[in-house]
Amino acid sequence: MTLKQIYSWIGIIVAVVVLGLFVATSWYTVDESEQAVLITFGEAEEGTTEPGLHFKLPWPIQTVETLSKETFSLNFGYDPEQAESADVVRMITGDENILQADLVVQWKIIEPSKYLFNSNDPQQVLYNATSASLRSIIGSSTIDDALTDGKAEIENEVLDLLVSLMEDYEVGIAIQDVKLQEVDLPNEEVRQAFMKVTDARETMNTKKNEADKYRNEIYEEALGEKDAIISRAEGDKIERIETARGNVSAFNALYDAYEDSPEITRQRLVLETLDQVLPEANIYIMNDDGNTLKYLPLGQNGSTQALPPATDSSDEENSDEEEAENNDREQ
Repeated sequence: MTLKQIYSWIGIIVAVVVLGLFVATSWYTVDESEQAVLITFGEAEEGTTEPGLHFKLPWPIQTVETLSKETFSLNFGYDPEQAESADVVRMITGDENILQADLVVQWKIIEPSKYLFNSNDPQQVLYNATSASLRSIIGSSTIDDALTDGKAEIENEVLDLLVSLMEDYEVGIAIQDVKLQEVDLPNEEVRQAFMKVTDARETMNTKKNEADKYRNEIYEEALGEKDAIISRAEGDKIERIETARGNVSAFNALYDAYEDSPEITRQRLVLETLDQVLPEANIYIMNDDGNTLKYLPLGQNGSTQALPPATDSSDEENSDEEEAENNDREQ
């Protein structure tokens, strides 16, 4: 074989290799759970490729980087797969107490080009941002909030701060959620002391609630009594007003009667007054006219009696006896 033929065969082989490489690298597929970035001469194009079969320029002109769309988990402070070798994360609270805290961060890739080229290790950036966010929020919270009913608020504040940091870093990562797994005290002695403080606080709250309940009961009873007194006072006021109006009407009627018949009205007033002052006494109306004596007993039977007139032949003694008898009856 001549040298020319050898060169020809080499050219043919190179052409076949180049053609095969062109055919092999001119198409690619993207799965539904993936997202692809097309890179031309080392520069990523904007946006991501939709799922399906696609064509591109052969390597090394264009390449494709494929990333997952799934949601990933970052375990900060505790890794269930490496529980024995996991680092214990301790941090200081706002009231200068030490806590151990574990946090799980749910995240996903939303901008593959930034994830690939804006950082050498985006996951390490996420880890550092998570550490800074959690320590910052715990450092401004009290130990009671972190251990009891303040966990939800701490989670929300950590989430807001972490989202803000990752947006500033622009590494193509979106934070979906954060969840505090465990917040605990560093050792058993501190735990026991904290439990005693917690029990004392619960007892204080219980006593306070009982006192508030008692105060509310007494207050409600006082309000009810006050309303009852006000109601009785209003009733008394109305009764007195109506009584006064009735007295005014009676006085006006009496005044009109007095103007029409002064003498009769005067006598009637005297009799009514005597009846009120002496309700159990027998009242006699007597009119002495000369030698004639008459009386009118107004008792319960309502009977009337009259004595016969005295004669001229009566002696002085009989007159005295009749007068004494009259006086006795009058008494």
